Amino acid sequence: MLIRYRRLANVFAGMALLVSDPAQSATVLVAVASNFTETLVALSKEFETATGHVVKHSAAATGVLRAQIRAGAPFEVLLSADTETPLQLVGEDLAVERSRFTYARGLLVLWSANRVLVDDQGAVLTKASFSHLAIANPKLAPYGRAAMSVLTTLNLSSRLADKLVTGQSIAQTHEFVATGNAELGFVAWSQIARPGAIPDGSYWMVPTSLYPEIRQDAVLLKAGVGNSAALAFMDYLHSESARRIIRAHGYAT
Repeated sequence: MLIRYRRLANVFAGMALLVSDPAQSATVLVAVASNFTETLVALSKEFETATGHVVKHSAAATGVLRAQIRAGAPFEVLLSADTETPLQLVGEDLAVERSRFTYARGLLVLWSANRVLVDDQGAVLTKASFSHLAIANPKLAPYGRAAMSVLTTLNLSSRLADKLVTGQSIAQTHEFVATGNAELGFVAWSQIARPGAIPDGSYWMVPTSLYPEIRQDAVLLKAGVGNSAALAFMDYLHSESARRIIRAHGYAT
């Protein structure tokens, strides 16, 4: 099946938003990695206004979503936080190979709700003047694997092992830090970046040389092949309008 991604791209790129016939509107169910949830909400608002379609989503760690899809969850589009999961689902005949593409590149940040705790060089990690460092579960979340890569590269993984607090997803990891249950943690830049605003707390933007690139791939799942809303949403993600929203929420494209 050849997916014609560009059918709507020119419409969105020029912001000439043509609302479809309500009688032809449909609903797409999107499985989304936790770190991208807020961005998906912003994208959905524009997409729904443009097309008349409706976006519903379920957010979790990528590993959890993978297990749910394999178990028969009726998701139609997957917005993963990695490249491996979409590839695996294609290999298992659960997703459409030609539909897979990188919709965003994630950025890792060391963050604290305390305004003075984290310096802009990350030296706080070597001082270890804290009790808890939150990371996402490396077995389930790409951002957790990236965090462990940073600690390993800096030769700190053993030294800080007894301080680690593991969230089941990057969303839970952010919550640990935001509520003060962990003084600091590795989270997604998109979770603290706000368009036109300075992030709360203190943070260190982790150099990308310290962790593998976090490429986030989208893929059309087999359940969405016959759904006009799923196809239209995949089209929309390719548009410059969607990319502007994604960049504004703290991702590279």
